Amino acid sequence: MTTPVPEHHDGTSDATPGGYEDDRRPGELGFALIMLAASLGLFWSAYDISGFEALSAPGAIPMATTFAMVVTALIVVLRTARLPLIRGEGMIKDILPVTVVVMVLFLLGYALLLRPLGFLPTSALFLIAAIKMLSRRSWGFTLVVGLGSLVVVWLIFRIVFSVLMPAGVMPEAEFIQYFRNLIGGRV
Repeated sequence: MTTPVPEHHDGTSDATPGGYEDDRRPGELGFALIMLAASLGLFWSAYDISGFEALSAPGAIPMATTFAMVVTALIVVLRTARLPLIRGEGMIKDILPVTVVVMVLFLLGYALLLRPLGFLPTSALFLIAAIKMLSRRSWGFTLVVGLGSLVVVWLIFRIVFSVLMPAGVMPEAEFIQYFRNLIGGRV
């Protein structure tokens, strides 16, 4: 198989088997090191279950599993570190573009604001901002799609399945009672 040209950017994936087998892409070694660190952390956590007492101890299987993770992650780090860095690609342009970073920040903001603001306002902010940024369409389109999607999701999960969502600043119980009264003919 031929090595893909970094300037392709036609939307196709270069993650096919044999894509960049003799080169290292930007961020690849960093990702391998993160995987090794995570594997070591999980190994330590598995060790904390019962230590290395016996093969029948409660932590034996988790330790064996995480040990295998550490060994394979170390192999990946060593193999990746030996490869030459590919020319013509950059971390920001090709691997982690600004759109991806902004979406990660949106998701972090969503996670942080969900409990204090509640499901409805936080989801509305997230959907409107994400749809506006990703679609680059008009505000009318963004608001209709974002808020329409939110209403459908809220109706399905809150009303049909009775899933409790973080209430936050919205008087959600009053909305639900209003709709129940409206359907029951008491309004």
